[in-house]
Amino acid sequence: MTDSTDWRVTISLSGQADVEHARQSFSEQEVEQDVRGRLGHNIVVGAGDSQIFLYAGTELAAREAERTAREVLGQLGIGAEFALHRWHPIEEEWQSPDVAMPQTEAERQAEHQRLEAAETVESVDFGSALWQARAELPSHREAVALAHKLQGEGYPVVRRWKFLIVGANNDDDARALAEHIRQEAPAGAQVTAEPVGVRLPFIPF
Repeated sequence: MTDSTDWRVTISLSGQADVEHARQSFSEQEVEQDVRGRLGHNIVVGAGDSQIFLYAGTELAAREAERTAREVLGQLGIGAEFALHRWHPIEEEWQSPDVAMPQTEAERQAEHQRLEAAETVESVDFGSALWQARAELPSHREAVALAHKLQGEGYPVVRRWKFLIVGANNDDDARALAEHIRQEAPAGAQVTAEPVGVRLPFIPF
């Protein structure tokens, strides 16, 4: 048995009423129990506004869950579209099973570098940094001092009271920048690397 949910079946329905009806019927028909009994794998069921998601740890379990779901919906007379996806840990998004996964460390590193390059291009095209290093200092005075220090090193710093933000073009650059700020910052500072827009401090001076 596995707790992984790296595979997902997306069932697109015509509306919320069908979603509620189908989800209730899945529970009554024990889709999860059916797949667990056949394969020994757990299935996790989730739902959106017009979709139901079946999460599984293996492709075999996901396809079995899809087969069972098709049978249940067919019996109910509910039409639906089905799609199978696999989670890509480097791209960090759901992709088609046809997309090859990196198998070796060299392939994983190459894929990572490709993703970082793509993020950099996106930042350049967008005209501003899409990643950032964010620091929360213990006091306003320490935030001012660190901002001046970083600005003296050539970094464009945005300061809001006890918070500092420095932009970066990709995830790796943001992590490296966050580590540099940690070394420069006083004890008690909290520094993170994150996409732009995550927990932005809108605190006035």
